[in-house]
Amino acid sequence: MTQTSPDTPTDTPDALCRIDGAAGLITLNRPEALNALTLDAVRAMRAALDAWAHDPAVTRVVVEGAGEKAFCAGGDIRKLVEAGKAGRRAEAEAFWREEYELNALIARYPKPYVALIDGICMGGGVGVSLHGSHRVAGERYLFAMPEVGIGFFPDVGASHALPRLPGKTGLYLALTGARLKQADALAMGLATHAVGATAMPEIRAGLLAGEDVDALLDRFRHDPGPAPIETRAATVDACFGEGSVEGIVAALERMATEGDAPAGEILGMMRGKSPTSQKLAFEQMRRGATLSFEEAMRMEFRIVSRILDGHDFYEGVRAVLIDKDHAPHWQPARLEDVAPEMVEAYFAPLGDRELTV
Repeated sequence: MTQTSPDTPTDTPDALCRIDGAAGLITLNRPEALNALTLDAVRAMRAALDAWAHDPAVTRVVVEGAGEKAFCAGGDIRKLVEAGKAGRRAEAEAFWREEYELNALIARYPKPYVALIDGICMGGGVGVSLHGSHRVAGERYLFAMPEVGIGFFPDVGASHALPRLPGKTGLYLALTGARLKQADALAMGLATHAVGATAMPEIRAGLLAGEDVDALLDRFRHDPGPAPIETRAATVDACFGEGSVEGIVAALERMATEGDAPAGEILGMMRGKSPTSQKLAFEQMRRGATLSFEEAMRMEFRIVSRILDGHDFYEGVRAVLIDKDHAPHWQPARLEDVAPEMVEAYFAPLGDRELTV
């Protein structure tokens, strides 16, 4: 954990980890940065989870985000880009290695792991919530894996989770970065529970007080209504079953010309994304459908270890997060110019640098 200067009023760690009642309570504590994950936060969470796994006083883990806007909007991407540009590759790789190890720990955690999500949950935030046993979505819940829009790829276990969503929804989310709200999340299984606007404080109190986790969450279960994504399901399943990204685009174009409104909307969402990232995401979803969670994490670490050698990650972050001109110049700029051998190189073994989970 890092501390700011004692003279600074915001002298708090990036992740507050403490025992409160029956719970190990983790508060992601960078509300000014939408609780973006840092290496300090990852290490604090790992240490706490390791300790609580064997502590009989801790019967469940509760994870929340500080502030009103976000559970966690992802990793600290700017810092990772700065490290890559400055040649500090080991620094960036250390973050991803330890983040992925944390994701794997959460996936096999022996106690109830309850994420209280009432705001933005993207990227790294998905990694510290989705793989736990209970994902409680409040009315401000907002999910996305938008990585293809910044020249990256859907990581933190998305290779395992997304292909297992209903139909072709996972590939659709990976290639478009589409955002889902509460009703969609519940329908797709991204959330295990949906709750009303005022329920979160009572649920939190009950969890800390040691109430039975499932009985407590069932008591506050809320019907969020129909899931908007289901109006696109037929189009998604028809088009995203194609054998390549180019095939998906062609199928969407064909359906759009025939008057299918969702097809036109989805095409618009796919345009402007990194062609390399889209092809990487397509291949990782194809492979991930048959991999164990640990195998999927090892595959993702192979991919991320090559991302810093490319162009699009730096360019995407510049265009979206730094200059904010939203006009990235991808290299290659067209899907057809991303050759199969270029994609395959990202998946090659790393030898003694492989992720161990």
